[in-house]
Amino acid sequence: MATNIENIENIEIKLFLQAVKLRYGYDYQDYTHASLKRRLRLLKNNNQVEFISDLIHKVLHEEGFLKEIIDHFSVTVTEMFRDPDFFRDLRTYVLPALKSYPRLNIWIAGCATGEEVFSLAILLHEEGLLQRATIYATDINKKNLDIAKSGIFALERVPDYTRNYQAMGGRASFSDYYHSRYSRAKLAEFILEHIVFNEHNLAADSVFGEMQLILCRNVMIYFNETLQDRSIALFSQSLVRSGFLCLGTKESLRAFKQKEQFTTISKVNKIYHKLLPTIG
Repeated sequence: MATNIENIENIEIKLFLQAVKLRYGYDYQDYTHASLKRRLRLLKNNNQVEFISDLIHKVLHEEGFLKEIIDHFSVTVTEMFRDPDFFRDLRTYVLPALKSYPRLNIWIAGCATGEEVFSLAILLHEEGLLQRATIYATDINKKNLDIAKSGIFALERVPDYTRNYQAMGGRASFSDYYHSRYSRAKLAEFILEHIVFNEHNLAADSVFGEMQLILCRNVMIYFNETLQDRSIALFSQSLVRSGFLCLGTKESLRAFKQKEQFTTISKVNKIYHKLLPTIG
């Protein structure tokens, strides 16, 4: 049973989220409660206030505070070629089917600072698909998008990225895809020029074009059932017939009504193929 203090905190969280939505139109009410509570407690501590409700005044009267909220509510845990098995399955089961399209539109939702976007672009290059592809990389966090747009990452991450690249079956040297200076590395321009970065909010924004492939990996684990269902519906509507959807390893279509529209390509790596509609 929740204590009185917990009940009050839950009320504070509800009022805070309502204030953010009414003031700025950002809706976080369908994020999981445990995740919200953890992030709001950190936000409270960083702002050196006693109660979460003390933050509501800042929401209403300090416009710059929205950026801080978005930064705290965006989870950035990423690296290039994270989960090498996933990229191997993409190469084996998905990319051959995409070669039949004259043009490719690909959406990576919740792209964070871009490492997964860069990984996919390199994979497309190695399969001869990058020249006909546009990768739309979206995130709610403008700060993350700005980092991603730069194509710059810490040189100290290169050994990990190289190991991942080799583990997924990279066909060149990872060093072919970046150049370094001092402590920073920058992705090659021929990779970056096929990527378009945009702000997009899965909780509020609409369909994002017609896509042959959509990746949204390890994002929906922070959403409650309502927002997960909205996201899956959005992805289904955005995919062309016979398109592909990729989710995170802890996510699946199992609980959603849209599952009947897909067949499973990789059960382990959560790759799904949108079925062609039946005739008659």
